[in-house]
Amino acid sequence: MTDQDTGDSLAEAPPSAYRPLEAEEILRAAIDLIERARPMPMSASSIINKNEVLELLNAAVQSLPDEFRAARWLLKERDDFLARVQGEGDLLIARARDTAQRMVQRTELVKEANDHARRVVSEAEQEARDLRLKTEDWCDQELGRLEVVLERISRSVAFGRSRMQGATQSQEPTPQPQVPQRDEFFDQDRE
Repeated sequence: MTDQDTGDSLAEAPPSAYRPLEAEEILRAAIDLIERARPMPMSASSIINKNEVLELLNAAVQSLPDEFRAARWLLKERDDFLARVQGEGDLLIARARDTAQRMVQRTELVKEANDHARRVVSEAEQEARDLRLKTEDWCDQELGRLEVVLERISRSVAFGRSRMQGATQSQEPTPQPQVPQRDEFFDQDRE
């Protein structure tokens, strides 16, 4: 299995429940397996069971949170959309240039054709810029929302860990941290 295969299976796999502890346990088991590996004589290398390590790593990848898959999908969709819009813009520009070259007959027609070609090229470039900006704004908003979700998850995990550590040291409950709510996301075009 290659890195590309693993990435594709993550992007297309159906979402599953968020299981951060399972992924951590699997990765720790892989580390333990490598640490316990038999050393080779007169070498810094060790002998490990390739299949066993691959099984552990694949299990860890499968237990990653859905937000990683959603972020990867969102970035892929953004790249696909930008490529499609760029292709349409290039096609419009190429058509405008072809039209301008064919209209070289009379002086008035040449002037008209040049004016028209400039307008079409300018409009195509402006439309491509507008679509690119809209796409970037949309992606920024979606990634901002994802950032908020990931921050909340991170705080929740940190709080849970601190509670677990605190429970062994003292029996007093600690208050849950307040998560600030964001009402707006940064918009690069609004300044």
